[in-house]
Amino acid sequence: MNQAQLKYTSAEDALSVIKSGDRVFVHGSAATPQYLLHKLAERADELRNVELVSISTFGDMPCADERCSDAFYINSLFVSANVREAVNSGRGDYVPIFLSEIPNLFRSGIMPLDVAIVHVSPPDRHGFCSLGVSVDIARQAVISAKHVIAQVNPQMPRTHGDALINIRRFDALVEVNEPLPEVDYGPRITQTEETIGRYIAEMVEDGATLQMGIGGIPDATLRSLTNHKGLGIHTEMFSNGVLPLVEKGIITNEFKKKHRGRIATGFIVGNRELYDFVDDNPLIMMLSSDYVNDVTVIRSNPKVTAINSAIEIDLTGQVVSDSIGTYQFSGIGGQMDFIRGAALSDGGKPIIALPSVTNKGISRITPYINQGAGVVTTRAHVHYVVTEYGVAYLYGKNLRQRAKALIEIAHPDHRARLEEEAHKRFKNL
Repeated sequence: MNQAQLKYTSAEDALSVIKSGDRVFVHGSAATPQYLLHKLAERADELRNVELVSISTFGDMPCADERCSDAFYINSLFVSANVREAVNSGRGDYVPIFLSEIPNLFRSGIMPLDVAIVHVSPPDRHGFCSLGVSVDIARQAVISAKHVIAQVNPQMPRTHGDALINIRRFDALVEVNEPLPEVDYGPRITQTEETIGRYIAEMVEDGATLQMGIGGIPDATLRSLTNHKGLGIHTEMFSNGVLPLVEKGIITNEFKKKHRGRIATGFIVGNRELYDFVDDNPLIMMLSSDYVNDVTVIRSNPKVTAINSAIEIDLTGQVVSDSIGTYQFSGIGGQMDFIRGAALSDGGKPIIALPSVTNKGISRITPYINQGAGVVTTRAHVHYVVTEYGVAYLYGKNLRQRAKALIEIAHPDHRARLEEEAHKRFKNL
């Protein structure tokens, strides 16, 4: 499509369609439309009770500032750092929901959208823009919203799969040229994370299909997979650590049953090297979260090894991943989707991985979960728990056996107290 034929407008004109009381979807992760959000915040004095819905967003979130509290209400589907204070202070709230089910909120009309603000690549010669590094729930938001505003950016990678949206779907186009936010955990991996990563890598079989998130433990695990063969990727998201394994021919996706030979994912977060790698790369299939996180789809792949993190886990195996007591820290996301999918996969391994203690030395393995905390993964779903002190296999074990196994991988400084609490609860171990 000839760029001269495109009818761009100013951010002010594009955003003028938003009125008080509207529900507005905001594109998330590395696709967060920073320019338009800052322009929207400038309308704070004239708007009231505009509800903003999104999964995690990156960068500044000016609409979450206290000065904007009368204008905007943050109704988060996954709490990120830039809205955490607003959500926990009454200027917002959190919707507990599996990532796989969010598109249906929009599709079914349970959460109808008045406006969607998305961040896309320029159109190709056929008139198709790409949602780039974040398809996940954004595709359904674009389909469902009454009005769609697109921030068009030549620095947004053009990705394939469910990412492609015809420009006719957009009611307003705003041109920007700015880099995407970058994240790189590689240089910050700790010794504890390296150890956990090696334990997990020992559990990964050749030909396995991997799901992992972002952070030190996933990247440390990927670093330890250099002697493996025929690995595949089917994951809600991936980051920089995948690249070296693709380049070395370790990730080939040859044994997958869904999208054989290709990496399937919902969103991507990383550095510029990663964004350049996925740009117009047919190896990468960007898929909507109601598909990529569908348990039926996940389980169809062989040896699904799902690696997920936790804030705390009690002695019976209840996993808290989204909250610290009553403080809402993140969200349910796709953890349960992949834990269950891996458990049902032929040869699959659902793994919960966490350091044994917090940065303040508090044990993450606890006698009881903190009051007010939410259980994301139930004790019936947990199979493997990994800390820097080893691997606890809980599947098929009773409560006493679980407690014993988890105490054995707790930090040595806390084992005596955990044993004492376990004896009080279970009478004997």
